[in-house]
Amino acid sequence: MATVSSSMHVAIAKPFTFASCEASKSSIAVVSSFKEASWMKLKSSCHISSTHVISQNVTSNPVKFGRNVTKAMSESNDTTLLPGLPVDLRGKRAFIAGIADDNGYGWAIAKSLAAAGAEILVGTWVPALNIFETSLRRGKFDESRVLPDGSLMEITKVYPLDAVYDSPEDVPEDVKSNKRYAGSSKWTVKEVAESVKEDFGSIDILVHSLANGPEVSKPLLETSRYGYLAAISASSYSYVSLLKHFVPIMNPGGASISLTYIASERIIPGYGGGMSSAKAALESDTKVLAFEAGRKHRIRVNTISAGPLRSRAAKAIGFIDMMIDYSSENAPLQKELSAEEVGNAAAFLASPLASAITGTVLYVDNGLNAMGVGVDSPVFKDLNIPRANKS
Repeated sequence: MATVSSSMHVAIAKPFTFASCEASKSSIAVVSSFKEASWMKLKSSCHISSTHVISQNVTSNPVKFGRNVTKAMSESNDTTLLPGLPVDLRGKRAFIAGIADDNGYGWAIAKSLAAAGAEILVGTWVPALNIFETSLRRGKFDESRVLPDGSLMEITKVYPLDAVYDSPEDVPEDVKSNKRYAGSSKWTVKEVAESVKEDFGSIDILVHSLANGPEVSKPLLETSRYGYLAAISASSYSYVSLLKHFVPIMNPGGASISLTYIASERIIPGYGGGMSSAKAALESDTKVLAFEAGRKHRIRVNTISAGPLRSRAAKAIGFIDMMIDYSSENAPLQKELSAEEVGNAAAFLASPLASAITGTVLYVDNGLNAMGVGVDSPVFKDLNIPRANKS
């Protein structure tokens, strides 16, 4: 199977993994400039206390990590009012499915939620779990864990997760016996939801940041039934499954967010293998799930259509640089998109400020979705087209 970068939600030919909308280390310039305005908008006027998590469990069971990490706290309790209209998620708990490293939209969303005060739980693809846990424990992600106030994002627990399988009965024998899954247990969607309930009781925010298409490099006309259905299963039905199993433990008024891509409604050559169909299904499902989860559980369901991002997973596709250049030339805002901007949008959608927003596709792509043509085409050379002042 193949991995997908949710920076474009594009799959690459390697074993299934949660490469979700990923920002590359080169794009983690946002870390060194974390006090810029967009981050500061998330910063709440609360006191920060340093904590140390001593336990470092290296087994395949859910692991708790900590190295001089911090947690947002109010002066007396989480009901303290803040001035203005802050993105305040203190006292909220988020589960983010699809983080396997510090690259990408999933990681950026976790940081934005943490900066707003939320507690972070993570679901990581089973074969990547050991490397991810080890990197966290050894401080390899410390630079990219830096929050606006200078503290480090804390990940309270990491759970093994393979969202392709709903329950243990769905796992084929060859996967059960695969050495990459050896030593891990309770990693199907149903089991992870049960584990989170047992450990924490409930959550408030659910983030789906994963996708997969084993034949993404093939044109749709050349895609096999297996490849097409695999893309749908991993990239869109996985969201249905996550909500199905997590909604019962989500507090009323909670929010769920997924990540999509403009290929769901526009032709993007090179984005094949049924991935465009999977993203279209994801957006359609978002509306139906918003109705059902809203009526039954008072849960809001939205998706973010993110623009292309220069990530390790996306670079493996081969044309991510072209897509970024195309966006910079043709989008209303002529700048490169950062993972932080998508993370901040997710924090807003998860917050009470978005309490009436559900069933929505929110475009965070510098406005590229609004364009009908590529203005960098030679046919428009004689038109007076507004362009960014490079001076």
